[in-house]
Amino acid sequence: MASAQVPFDAVHLLTMAEDIENYKAVWSLLKGAKRVLISGHLSPDGDSLGSMIAMARMLNDAGIQAFATADVNALGKLGFLRGVDGLIPVRKLKRQRFDLFLAVDCGALDRLPPEARPFAEKLPLVCIDHHVTSTGEFAKASIIDPTASSAAEIVWRFAKWMGWKLDPVIAEALWVAIVTDTGRFAYDSAKPGTMRAAGDLLKYGVRTALINDIIYGTFPKRAIALKRTAWRSLHIWKNGKVAEVSLTRDDFRAVRGTKADAEDIIEIPRSVVRNEIALFFYQIPDRTKETRCSIRTRGDWDATVLAAKFGGGGHRKAAGCTIKAPMGVAKRQMRAAVKDLLKSVLRKTARIQPIKVAVEAPEAKQPDAKQPEAKK
Repeated sequence: MASAQVPFDAVHLLTMAEDIENYKAVWSLLKGAKRVLISGHLSPDGDSLGSMIAMARMLNDAGIQAFATADVNALGKLGFLRGVDGLIPVRKLKRQRFDLFLAVDCGALDRLPPEARPFAEKLPLVCIDHHVTSTGEFAKASIIDPTASSAAEIVWRFAKWMGWKLDPVIAEALWVAIVTDTGRFAYDSAKPGTMRAAGDLLKYGVRTALINDIIYGTFPKRAIALKRTAWRSLHIWKNGKVAEVSLTRDDFRAVRGTKADAEDIIEIPRSVVRNEIALFFYQIPDRTKETRCSIRTRGDWDATVLAAKFGGGGHRKAAGCTIKAPMGVAKRQMRAAVKDLLKSVLRKTARIQPIKVAVEAPEAKQPDAKQPEAKK
């Protein structure tokens, strides 16, 4: 089994938000485990899935049995990743036994797949996350850095700190995770450390063009059909400042689509000129009456303020929540929250009155007695 190593050039990779003691605590739990269950959040995106695959593979290489889990039928185009075939389908978890739970890219137990939550609640838990709303309170040990572009960036740092070797499968999983969570390095979250991680991953032969084409260049018919439906639902208000789209359970069922087929639909309201708050309401095909909402913001608006009102979280510019109400009610509740947010800022602005300074008019200059009178 590999032991914790701290290469001379790896310590500087840690950020101000991280503590070397947290790295040691996480490794202490991992190395003492025999079977580790790894899970990301429900409906895993690129960061969640890529981080899971990478951690499972690296832990197995280190002599620790590790198994990642997800709903393999809801991965969408991310199913092309090598390592997906090693996932344990969530529906088969009941038959398994583990002694440690590792949550990646997930800062709350209620964001885990329902099938994985019983394990997270009873086992010692380790958390690796980058959401600003993540506290790690439910974890026995954690590495949480809200300044990181992605959970994958933290996983890469941990691997470097451990001195673990990467391979093409690990590198591509982490590359997809970082690329998708940074919007192809376009978001503010892409920092110098992000680019260092990406540059290192490229050394392992990441198929960048192929990956870009699969994720951003081609779409299955059901995804295109969902996008067409979402465009028809586009609602713009506050002079373009707020825009929203929605997809119902029936919309998903009509094309046999999943949440993975609708990953980029939030970009529809976000693409509206002058848009500052974009909302995507959707209901996955299940028996609940819940409505989920993805939130994207620009400028000074904090998406987590809106998400937190409904028990959600995320990042300042990208957050999400589950509203325990049907679509119509959920929309009204979120719209009210948006209006309250806009009004609160307006009220704060209105309170700031400019200081008026009385300026006396300069006295009229008296003509110089010695100066000759002006000619008439």
